[in-house]
Amino acid sequence: MTLSNTPIATLGFTKLRGFTLIELMIAVAIIGILVAVGIPQYQNYVARAQVSEALVLASGAKTAAAAYYNTTGSYPANNKAAGLPEDPKDINGKYVDSVEITAGDGIMSVNVGISSDAHTKIAGGILELEATTHGGSISWTCYGDANYDPDITSYLPSSCTEH
Repeated sequence: MTLSNTPIATLGFTKLRGFTLIELMIAVAIIGILVAVGIPQYQNYVARAQVSEALVLASGAKTAAAAYYNTTGSYPANNKAAGLPEDPKDINGKYVDSVEITAGDGIMSVNVGISSDAHTKIAGGILELEATTHGGSISWTCYGDANYDPDITSYLPSSCTEH
């Protein structure tokens, strides 16, 4: 028996095959679809994470305002009255420009200005936290201020209630 007449499979070798062009095109299409869905979701995640920084920075103002209310029985008129830096821009973060306490007509708000360095979907927006008293305790409602562009309401955490 000569090697030239013997089939390759009988010699212990198998013929190697690569991927066909259509198989590679299907794989590229699947990856493209996953990327097309994944990138917008990631951008929403980034925007939500940056809004959560605003809530963290606002928590100091909420605590100061609650302490002022518990001591005096009224809301602080501004940051200075609550014992915070007078200039709202002194309370800032990587994605937050300012934290400001305002009060009037029995309503107190903590307004958090989102920095221009933040994600384009929330940059320049305002996060507002409004205080409500309940027999000595204070609850907070947070929402995006629709008077500012952009409205960041869709990027607020689920813990924020409807206004």
